[in-house]
Amino acid sequence: MYNILVCDDDKEIVEAIEIYLTKEGYNILKAYNGEQALDIVGKNEIHLIILDIMMPKVNGIQVASKIREDKGIPIIMLSAKSEDYDKINGLNTGADDYITKPFNPLELIARVNSQIRRYTHLGSLIKDEQENLYKTGDLKINDATKEVFVEGKKIKLTPTEYNILKFLTKNKGKVFSINQIYENVWEDEAYGAENIIAVHIRHIREKIEINTKEPKYLKVIWGIGYKIENISE
Repeated sequence: MYNILVCDDDKEIVEAIEIYLTKEGYNILKAYNGEQALDIVGKNEIHLIILDIMMPKVNGIQVASKIREDKGIPIIMLSAKSEDYDKINGLNTGADDYITKPFNPLELIARVNSQIRRYTHLGSLIKDEQENLYKTGDLKINDATKEVFVEGKKIKLTPTEYNILKFLTKNKGKVFSINQIYENVWEDEAYGAENIIAVHIRHIREKIEINTKEPKYLKVIWGIGYKIENISE
């Protein structure tokens, strides 16, 4: 059974999410402020965090940033419709996705299932390691160990960044639209994916490119989408 931490200072929202996700077979741990959330993460094995942005004392963005210092747990941020800046800020601190309140329960369940599916796949064992090596130039991905190297240096990515980079590298040379990237990586219908993908792409570039203004690997094709350059050794 997967453990999901739900943190929101509105107890009714926490209880509603608990009802929805318990029916899906998940075990729910509850927190009502950022300090409680960090304490629970430190003492339990957590597979996903649903985290409200606006909370007193320690807000959701601060919590996400702290968790990202040493953990790759998927994080879905909860935000009000008026908090567009905070949504982007949340993604910048390492959140994987966000849901706008009030949310549709079916959308919440779909987003949660997608994150859990990708996170558990990320940690699964792959028997034939050689078949799961992807590379272009000096960028190498070992999908058996979930490691990324650029010019021999190990690069630390979040689970979502890793999955986007792997998808593009497996299909190096091909251009994919934002919606195509979202649908292939999230395994779900793209809905308002522009900001989510753009922020993750920027983070990946900052980590794998020597010069982000003149990227060697991750290229934008204006008006169309993104691709990983096919570089021969």
